[in-house]
Amino acid sequence: MAQFTTSTAIGQREDLSDVISRIDPDETPVLTALKKSTKNAILFDWQVQELAAAAANAQGEGDTINSYNHTPTTRLQNQHQIAYKAFSVSDSMDAVDTAGRQRESDYQALLKGIELRRDIEFTLTNDQAKSTSGNRKAGTLSSFIANTSLGASPTKTGSFAADGSDLPVDDAATDTTPADGVADDWGTPRDLSVALIEDMMQAAYQDGGNPSLMVMAPFQKRQFSEATITSGGTSTVTNQVNMTATKAAAAVGSVSVYLSDFGQLETVVDRFMPAERVYLLDPEYAEYTTLPGRNFVKQDLAKEGDSTRGYVLSEFSLAVTAPKAHAAIYALTTS
Repeated sequence: MAQFTTSTAIGQREDLSDVISRIDPDETPVLTALKKSTKNAILFDWQVQELAAAAANAQGEGDTINSYNHTPTTRLQNQHQIAYKAFSVSDSMDAVDTAGRQRESDYQALLKGIELRRDIEFTLTNDQAKSTSGNRKAGTLSSFIANTSLGASPTKTGSFAADGSDLPVDDAATDTTPADGVADDWGTPRDLSVALIEDMMQAAYQDGGNPSLMVMAPFQKRQFSEATITSGGTSTVTNQVNMTATKAAAAVGSVSVYLSDFGQLETVVDRFMPAERVYLLDPEYAEYTTLPGRNFVKQDLAKEGDSTRGYVLSEFSLAVTAPKAHAAIYALTTS
């Protein structure tokens, strides 16, 4: 009599895991690091106060004061932009038994919320000036950060206001060497170096900022670690290894915290920002803002046919409350 085995048996249940793995990244370091606030209008303003430059100050005894110097505030403005991700699921799909989730429409709403966070992170870290043409757009980091390092011979008509209305360069020139990954108007690409970081940290520090977060794309993170560990940066890097058990030695090839001449920087890798730049941010002076009740809110759409429809929405913006407290390094090589 032949043995009864799984190869001939009928009626076996399939083994489909109830755990759904997502390979796509969902970390949003800039969005996470920024302060959070709500504004009650589409357009909103804030003021920046700068102090008079420090100078020698020696006055005569019994002087009559007849000179008064005041530094007025600067008024900045941004606007909220609408972003949403929609879903539609048949009612049959909601009724069947699905692996890894109880109800498909709820699962799709969760996914759309994650995708929306990624879209907002991408928007905040990429180039966008405030615009009312068509769908309104908020000014993002590169339109507000005042301290900038560009490559040689950048293209710019007029000065950069750092008020959200434009970008440090025209960003419209034809890229004659697209293989370098950097548009020509940002200037000739150069390698990331410790000197570049220190120069921009100094610029922000002298303007009153204390950047504590260095945000960069994966390639620039490797460039930074190599520059600080193998290119004369050993004086700025300390590795401490505590051996509590017999194990193989570990070779440390990355830097997560950098002690600059102007303060400590936590390095953060951001998959969604342009590969040819680095942001040095002071989180005390930047806010992610939303309208009340419009921050990652799930809305159901009216019933249409035999399906459940909805979307996840955020009406968001950025308030860089002190543009000079931050710095940005642009036009870096990407290969």
